[in-house]
Amino acid sequence: MLIRSLSAALFSLSLVACTHPLTPVETPPPSGTLYDYQIQSPNGVPYSLNELANALGDYDVVLVGEWHTHPGIHLFEAQLLSTLAARYPATALSMEQFSRAEQSTLDAYLAGEIGESTFIDKSSAWPNYVSDYRPLIEIARQDALPVIAANAPQSIVRYIGREGESYLERLSAKERDWVADTLTKDESPYKEKFFAAMFHGDETKTLNQYLAQIAWDDTMAESIVDFLAANPGYKVMQIAGAFHVEEGLGIASRITARNPSLKVAIISPQTADDPLAAEITDFRLVVNALPSQWVNEEEMNQAMAAMRHSSATTCP
Repeated sequence: MLIRSLSAALFSLSLVACTHPLTPVETPPPSGTLYDYQIQSPNGVPYSLNELANALGDYDVVLVGEWHTHPGIHLFEAQLLSTLAARYPATALSMEQFSRAEQSTLDAYLAGEIGESTFIDKSSAWPNYVSDYRPLIEIARQDALPVIAANAPQSIVRYIGREGESYLERLSAKERDWVADTLTKDESPYKEKFFAAMFHGDETKTLNQYLAQIAWDDTMAESIVDFLAANPGYKVMQIAGAFHVEEGLGIASRITARNPSLKVAIISPQTADDPLAAEITDFRLVVNALPSQWVNEEEMNQAMAAMRHSSATTCP
């Protein structure tokens, strides 16, 4: 699961309270197709979508971790956003898939000032926007929900990954505003997790890659905190790759550092045969596993090397 979520990152209740007893249950596989999913509390209690919305009532921020190409997760995200918007009209959507540089284009589309083709072109929308993220944006447009283009631009993040934090000093004032004021670089469980997944013998290279990773996390966290400061009473639902979300080590820790009073919920995906560790306190989104990306380690290493080469050679 770690390789799947990290490679994607490199390329994020009835009307009464839940009455289930808080007793863990064995996790069965979701039935049917890749569109099927199940929701569980952190200790395995099954939730309906409405029950989850009830459980999220007291939270200021709901972080939803995703595997970027999983259809069941995208279906859940759209249904959760629609449910939250109906239950809590002061709901905003925040997305890893758009950067601060694209906020004005996103706002213009939400306001009906430009069409979808222009929006997709000018916002550098992800290749799977139409199949996977269009439903979220259209729910926001229909219900007049604010949408936060929360991330740092990919072009800047790529250069940080190559050159380190010093690259930020070369940006114009306008470009610098597209990245969080400060990057949380201290030793942490998140840094340990990243190095365990990504270290291949080059300390400097891996450190720069980590700085690129936290440029995403800190910028998304700062975007959410700034929005809530300007719009008290709102609830923010953030979509990001699972690695940015799991265990509260990425975006959540950066939100808490900036505003400890905010209450953050985390929803992380898992499969029945590859569950989250029992000690992880995230809400669980149980889905069927995607087809294997690689059949052996050699194939995986070749694919990852090609990905790194493409990233290095396509920087503007």
